[in-house]
Amino acid sequence: MPLTVGFDLDMTLIDARPGMARIMYLLAEQTGFPLDGDHFAANLGPPLDHAYRAYGVPEEHIPELVDRFRALYPEVVIPSTVAMPGAVDALAAVRDLGGQTVVVTGKYRANAARHLKALGWEVDHLYGELWAAGKAQALRDHGARVYVGDHVGDVLGARAAGAESVAVATGPCTADELAEAGAGVVLTDLTEFPEWLRAHHDRLHG
Repeated sequence: MPLTVGFDLDMTLIDARPGMARIMYLLAEQTGFPLDGDHFAANLGPPLDHAYRAYGVPEEHIPELVDRFRALYPEVVIPSTVAMPGAVDALAAVRDLGGQTVVVTGKYRANAARHLKALGWEVDHLYGELWAAGKAQALRDHGARVYVGDHVGDVLGARAAGAESVAVATGPCTADELAEAGAGVVLTDLTEFPEWLRAHHDRLHG
């Protein structure tokens, strides 16, 4: 069975912050709700409805705002999104070792797929709208031995799946926070991942 490695998307594989901030400010202008785009973009990870609640959006308005966000997303966020440093090589390292990749993200799956297409990336499996321990089943379904993410929620997802948590300190959580949450290893960014994977491949694949 090939080694399966899971990856988070936002601030692990991609940097969508400029578009994320812009879309939230657009929605603030349209709705009058106090949505803070800069704060939102700096704290990517939790589901969208969590962010709306934190900004005081009444519960009855959240589904509509989620739909508006998703509708604006392809035009506003996709074009300004770039790959995180080392992302291309990290995905390639899994392939080079005969492994398969699964992206498990809290993002709406259709928009996650648009990101992959825009960047020309092919992964074996893609799951969206999963957060923290909710990511575990998708990872277990494919026998993922490693899950790479930037948020303490990703660490929880990896641990719940019985996968090794490899954290990258490129998102809203500090290296100390990721380690305290139980990450097996904390890397500065994905540029360090291929070397780590090659060094541990035999153990993980065994």
